[in-house]
Amino acid sequence: MFTLPELLWGNPYPGRGIAFGRSSDNRRSVVVYFIMGRSENSRNRIFAQTEDGIRTQAYDESKVTDPSLIIYHPVRLLPNGLLIVTNGDQTDTLRDFIAQGKCYRHALLTRTFEPDGPNWTPRISGVLKPDGSYNLSILKTAGGDPSCCQRFFFEYDTPVPGAGHFISTYLTDGDPLPSFEGEPCRVDLVNETARELADKVWEAMNEQNRVSLFVRTIDQTSGETDSVIINRHGGEGK
Repeated sequence: MFTLPELLWGNPYPGRGIAFGRSSDNRRSVVVYFIMGRSENSRNRIFAQTEDGIRTQAYDESKVTDPSLIIYHPVRLLPNGLLIVTNGDQTDTLRDFIAQGKCYRHALLTRTFEPDGPNWTPRISGVLKPDGSYNLSILKTAGGDPSCCQRFFFEYDTPVPGAGHFISTYLTDGDPLPSFEGEPCRVDLVNETARELADKVWEAMNEQNRVSLFVRTIDQTSGETDSVIINRHGGEGK
């Protein structure tokens, strides 16, 4: 296996990515979410903290050309302790369905990939449960054919110490962009603080295309969280 930084190193454009897992000492859940961008509109973003997670916002409002697919809440913590992480406004779809007593699958059956042909960007989503178990999913076209939406769900009910899983919107750069394929990639996780992991992941991401990064660790005993945000624009913060 590779660590997440090793997996990202040399890949110019995996797009957006989610990783969940457990530290090697079996004490902390680990969450990583990042966004990358090739256009000025996509790069003109930062992560900002909210009461229940984070949201994307424009760094320079005067340069926004289309906010529909770039401004959303990628991370929301629900009152029941579930943490939702996605690459779009399906975060709120998941939140609403779960609040009604339904599961994340029901929510995602109402959604498809993004309407941005010819790329048809996949929607990737993750749900981290209080016990550290987690689900990942991807909604994408059938080989680039937008007439068919394929929905894949991956469920990990027993976290493995020192291991996690990573899924991204794209395999790499291209025209059109090739969608992620196969199961989420298993990655090694060691005993690191959120800051240590964030610095390594940020350094591994393509310097030209990286935009924003969010890393959080959650102590499984105390519930204490340690979060780090790094932005291409506007510095960084906790």
